[in-house]
Amino acid sequence: MLPDYPFPAPPAACEIFPVAKGVHWLRMPLPFALNHINLWLLEDGAGWTIVDTGFALDTVKECWLAILEQLARSTRGGRVSRIIVTHFHPDHLGLAAWLQERTAAPVCMTVGEYLTAHAVWHEVGGHGNPPMLRQFRAHGLDEERCAALERRSGGYNRGVPTLPNSYRRVFDGDELIIGGQRWQVRVGYGHSPEHAALYSPDLGVLISGDMLLPTISTNISVFAVTPEADSLTDYLQSIDRYRELPAATLVLPSHGMPFHGIAGRVDALHAHHEDRLQLLEEHCHVPRSAADLLPTLFARELDTHQTMFAMGEAIAHLNRLEHAGRVIRSETGDGRIRFVASGRAAATSGSAEDGNG
Repeated sequence: MLPDYPFPAPPAACEIFPVAKGVHWLRMPLPFALNHINLWLLEDGAGWTIVDTGFALDTVKECWLAILEQLARSTRGGRVSRIIVTHFHPDHLGLAAWLQERTAAPVCMTVGEYLTAHAVWHEVGGHGNPPMLRQFRAHGLDEERCAALERRSGGYNRGVPTLPNSYRRVFDGDELIIGGQRWQVRVGYGHSPEHAALYSPDLGVLISGDMLLPTISTNISVFAVTPEADSLTDYLQSIDRYRELPAATLVLPSHGMPFHGIAGRVDALHAHHEDRLQLLEEHCHVPRSAADLLPTLFARELDTHQTMFAMGEAIAHLNRLEHAGRVIRSETGDGRIRFVASGRAAATSGSAEDGNG
């Protein structure tokens, strides 16, 4: 079933657009091919709760200043009671500290997202550009593209110029009361360490963050700090939990348009990823690296930013195939990693044994 879109167009810049009782939609620009993010304002008693904050661009700051001024003129006043950040990525966390300074509102996050943000920002504990480049070289990425990635070092810090130094921790299953409405915290995995989506059974609304998008697939990557992770399984198991929500649930995603049709979208994402897994398995009839397989997964030309996500995604799918026993990983003396379909590896091994018998 295809998603149903109840709103014909997104809000204009700096517009506060109502989508449900007490729930308002903002749209902010991003400096990438994916050129926007959806943010959310929730009426919260005599004030407001902000969900996600946008990438640290001057245009986004100007938009926030205009919105805060609009809120101050509203009948409920401009007090911001809390800032909820779904996950640590710069388009979501980018201006949290900046907004916190202006509103004195606490930032609310899961511990996995808060600590990962600090680790990535400071490039410690296996996070940051140097470990990523070592991982990508091991998976076959050529020096030209590695050099381009090295030149854009510090990209996270540009999107998140300052970090909150304190926060309120939220847990999976927490119930927040916002404007008299119940909002359940639903933690998901695979896209980021502990991504917090918000579901209101009172309103029939799911703020899905990046866990469920209507037309594009969420990036699922494996990072250098967890090189053998099965992130794709983590992600698919996480979104399977959304099947229990009512069919009429309004999904508010971070990118694209709000939609109905949650179960159909989960089914479509399962089918999409299985198609990609089968495609990779077929192309591993001889040993392949993740970099070898980028043209198989992505027919379009990739810019440097997209290459980073594409490599992480290729590794995630190959790891899933390895965990399922569908491919076998091998590592050469120079540390280069290749994958070959398990049936092909067995056939090759059998031929070698026959020849030596």
